[in-house]
Amino acid sequence: MKQKVTATVRSQRMLAEGIMELVLETELAAEAHAGQFIGLYTADASRLLPRPISICAHTDRTLRLVYRIAGGGTAQFALYGPGMVMEVLGILGNGYPLAPAAGKRALLMGGGIGIPPLYQLACDLSTTAAEVTVILGYRDAQLFLAEDFRGIGGVRVEIATQDGSVGVPGTVLDAAGEEPSPDVIYACGPTPMLRAIQGWAAEREIPAWLSLEERMACGIGACLGCVCQTAEEDPHSHVRNARVCTEGPVFAASEVVL
Repeated sequence: MKQKVTATVRSQRMLAEGIMELVLETELAAEAHAGQFIGLYTADASRLLPRPISICAHTDRTLRLVYRIAGGGTAQFALYGPGMVMEVLGILGNGYPLAPAAGKRALLMGGGIGIPPLYQLACDLSTTAAEVTVILGYRDAQLFLAEDFRGIGGVRVEIATQDGSVGVPGTVLDAAGEEPSPDVIYACGPTPMLRAIQGWAAEREIPAWLSLEERMACGIGACLGCVCQTAEEDPHSHVRNARVCTEGPVFAASEVVL
């Protein structure tokens, strides 16, 4: 059940320019799954709505969040230090299904700030999938979280950079072209990247699950501000729409139109 609670900051540090890692202690952590997110409130009373932040990793008591400073709200988050408290709404959204990758070859592809949600997924799949390959896509050589992924036992990590400074020059799909065909794909990142992965997977008839990055307001499905188009019509509402914050953020690639 979604709750609004007070969480305590355990630590915060900068991983790369404009990229922060925030660790919160909260009882909500025990309910978290890979691919889900929380709503994080600022202390500014003029900013009424929470900011959606994906969960990078979790323990029974802590949530590890990795976010980009993109505006006034996230700039305020970056000022919080150990011992300070924050209001949190969670746990929100649905996560990645693990069962499709059980005993199979899984390929994970993340781009930019879409990389953090894949970390917990890679940890979970490392014990259930036959093989896990992670392709991380960056703009340049600021490879935040890359060493964390390399530290997961049984997970192979490849890097793609748009400027060609590290790894394969280009996108995650440029790097994926050099990999054996997977049995299942998981991805998170900007819409153009997800659209390309959706088409790539469909051509090869590989099941894929995509986590959509959409602007969210309420986080609980009430405002309809994060609606995406679906491939099938809803039998009750008779529309081809779904709310990313509740029906998502993770969808089967065949379910959505990007």
